[in-house]
Amino acid sequence: MSVRRVLVVGGGIGGLSATIALRRAGVEVDLIEKNSEWTGYGVGIIQPGNALRALDGLGLAQECAAQGHPILGTRSWTADGATLLQDNDFPAAVPGLPPSNGITRRRLHDILVAAAEDSGADIRTGVTASAVEQSAAEVRVGFSDGRRRGYDLVVGADGLYSRLRDEIFGTHHRAKFTGQVAWRVNLPRIPGLDRLWMYRGSRGTAGFVPLAPDLMYLLTIEKVPDSAPVRLPRKGLAAVYRERLAEYGGPVAHHRELVRDDAEVLYRPVDNVLLPAPWYRGRVLLIGDAAHGTSPHCGQGGAQAIEDGVVLAEEIAKQLPVEQVLDGFMRRRFERCKTVVEGSERIGRWEQDHSLDIDPDAAAFEVTMAAMAPL
Repeated sequence: MSVRRVLVVGGGIGGLSATIALRRAGVEVDLIEKNSEWTGYGVGIIQPGNALRALDGLGLAQECAAQGHPILGTRSWTADGATLLQDNDFPAAVPGLPPSNGITRRRLHDILVAAAEDSGADIRTGVTASAVEQSAAEVRVGFSDGRRRGYDLVVGADGLYSRLRDEIFGTHHRAKFTGQVAWRVNLPRIPGLDRLWMYRGSRGTAGFVPLAPDLMYLLTIEKVPDSAPVRLPRKGLAAVYRERLAEYGGPVAHHRELVRDDAEVLYRPVDNVLLPAPWYRGRVLLIGDAAHGTSPHCGQGGAQAIEDGVVLAEEIAKQLPVEQVLDGFMRRRFERCKTVVEGSERIGRWEQDHSLDIDPDAAAFEVTMAAMAPL
């Protein structure tokens, strides 16, 4: 095997999934995470069929489904909740599992961390890579804790605002603002909610995602009003969110009144990035959001990060030279991830300008079908 020792930089969904997959393939793995304590950022996450399929390959899909809630399809309405626009079922990808799954970020993170620790990987938190030096034979990495070690491959999974991407590819490939912001808050689940319920508004979309028998999250992705700032202080977030939901009727109108705690509201500008191919330089490869960070419109960000790790391990297991491993990885991943990023971006453009000739439901269906294709 030409790749025997790998450093994974970043302990999010992509980095942990890659660590687990590589260990299952017999690769020695060091994982570093800059935060000193594990954190599961966010409220919840959608795991579409292709995510469950990739997790099934890691032996984790059953546990994710058991700790989450099935999502059978999507329904979308006009903002007032009166006119049904779409009612679709999701195709199942793994026998015995739901076609899609909603789960809290904390529960997913705990599942991945436990599996990575059980895999035998050398995991160090509160550590960063302070120096990365490449030669034809290896990558020498110095660490903030004073250690130094050589690797056959370095995998950068350090997220949308990747420091490793800046170092290896330059700062001109940084993530960019899409013109939208996202709101999320966990609430008690609506009885019978087993689909994504979406409501198309004048500046964006609001909706509900089931996460557990007693839990869901309310989400909104929207264009910022012209007179409003993009960045907002935490104090007062709940009141601002309620105001932004004022145009929505139906269940959204009822549940907006439950949004009262500023600390429970997650708000952030929506940035994205698609690094041009290839996503590697020498023996340093970027995966997940560091290479293809997407807006949340199609629910594929986490799924694509998990698939990256699975595919990389499969290519390494072929025991080809490093360059052929990385070329094989790119052949299997670039167009698929490009479809997700650009398809999600199309929906976001329509939400900001309804005069555009874009059908958001058709665009989402196109992305879903592309992502469900075999790896």
